[in-house]
Amino acid sequence: MDSLFRVPRYLYPALLAAFLAACLLDVWLGRGPWIVAVVACAQIVLLVSLFRHQQRTMIEAVNHATRQQHERYMTRSRRLANQLRDLRSAAGSLPDAVVLLDRDGRVHWFNHASEHLLGLRRRKDRGVVLSERLSGSELGQWLADGAREPLNELAAPGDPTRQLNVMMIPFGGQQRLLQARDISNLARLEKVRRDFVANVSHELRTPLTVIHGYLELLDPEDIPELSDVLKEMRAQSKRMGQIVEDLLTLSRLETQQQLPDEHVSMDALMATLRKEAEALSQGRHTVVMENDAHVDLRGSSKELHSALSNLVSNAVRYTPTGGTITIRWQRSDEGATYSVTDTGYGIPASHLARLTERFYRVSSSRSRETGGTGLGLSIVKHVLNLHQAHMTVQSEPGKGSTFACVFDAERLLEPGSRPLGDDDEDGLD
Repeated sequence: MDSLFRVPRYLYPALLAAFLAACLLDVWLGRGPWIVAVVACAQIVLLVSLFRHQQRTMIEAVNHATRQQHERYMTRSRRLANQLRDLRSAAGSLPDAVVLLDRDGRVHWFNHASEHLLGLRRRKDRGVVLSERLSGSELGQWLADGAREPLNELAAPGDPTRQLNVMMIPFGGQQRLLQARDISNLARLEKVRRDFVANVSHELRTPLTVIHGYLELLDPEDIPELSDVLKEMRAQSKRMGQIVEDLLTLSRLETQQQLPDEHVSMDALMATLRKEAEALSQGRHTVVMENDAHVDLRGSSKELHSALSNLVSNAVRYTPTGGTITIRWQRSDEGATYSVTDTGYGIPASHLARLTERFYRVSSSRSRETGGTGLGLSIVKHVLNLHQAHMTVQSEPGKGSTFACVFDAERLLEPGSRPLGDDDEDGLD
């Protein structure tokens, strides 16, 4: 009560003095205690009035504070609502399809681009399971399988003429965000680039062949003063011819969706690779062969030989005289692994991620000296992709490198099994 009603200190002695004066006045006049009663009533009225005044002041103060808090709350709420509206508007205007999914894979929200690219409709598709809504399409199957890895270059369910890259982004509790990016223009530009490279390479092949042929007719011994010039011209024309052939090979691999499934005998292929390594080395290196897998491969014999021999030739070119080159074919946890290990110069870690780029060289001068075109590892990558395989690289400068091609178990075949036909494919589980 004391916290709600406070009487000014000066009022206590005044009230007491008035009460005592009333008592003395009643005694002096001798007319009874009515004066005391009147004074007491007056004091009560005064205290009640004072209490009501203080209560009104406190209520007004509380109301004022409440209004300020309410205004601050409303201002903050309006600010958050504006930010949420801006964020939603921005997401709705994105050129990428964005779909918000709950823990069960049901559509919670999607932007305008999702209508065009994914074929979703605002009024009927909210709350549906997206994998069921897109069943029958490659995207629907990807969602049903768990959407673990990004999906590249698939036809848009809402517009088959468009191509998409799709990825799933987990966030919040157990929600997920599906993002589908339209890459149709990039795919078209990539096709233009491939066609241009293929056409230019094809057109260059004939004149280079003619130039190289005429150079072969010129004997350096007949023109001693131009001997060094002719040798350099021959070497460079040969190198240009090899670049053209590699570009044509790359263009062909990039346009292929699959390769013929043949039974590739790895024992025979490994023996061929060893002979090629020894022929390229000409006794300058020690070539070691380890063939412990005892399995064959299902794939294109020609393309596999091209890719695997490329790793061998690289090892020979970039390993100094006296080094060791080890060629291995072994079983692994994923299936089987073909690897080439050398004791050459090694590759700094900063270069490893870009080794399969076209014309990328760790050392340009060294590549030119050894006759490299800068396209070999790119060819290897494309061949492996067509065989559902991948390449790993381990290297340390000054100690050498290991290039490994990892093949899944589905690509392995028992040695000596029947050739692959239309109805029988012998594989290892």
